[in-house]
Amino acid sequence: MALEIYKHGQGKYTRLWSGVGAAVIIGLGCYRLYEKLGVLTNNLWLQTMIPTVVFVVLAGSVFWAINRPSIADFMIAAEGEVKKVSWSSRQEIAVSTFIVMVVVVFLALLLGTSDLILQVLFNKLLAG
Repeated sequence: MALEIYKHGQGKYTRLWSGVGAAVIIGLGCYRLYEKLGVLTNNLWLQTMIPTVVFVVLAGSVFWAINRPSIADFMIAAEGEVKKVSWSSRQEIAVSTFIVMVVVVFLALLLGTSDLILQVLFNKLLAG
């Protein structure tokens, strides 16, 4: 019963990619542990088995957590909400991005010019 998948088929992709992401992070951490143990000990058995045990325990914990009813229900609901989103078209995103870039450049020029003018003005006031 502990290895049973809660609400099998629902929230499949959210749980799958959350588990894959967690496994990658855990795997990178265990590889780093393997490297550190290589510096600390010359025993290859310890160097490989400790990170392996840590990976298996943490991967089992992630599987258990992803299939807890409260977490699984949240992921199922989140995937359902993402499916309801109306995504913008490629053209709308390109136009919006262009407008944002133009506004940012305009504001940068405006702020830079006003800064330069104020700097010259204050230098003249303080010097003269």
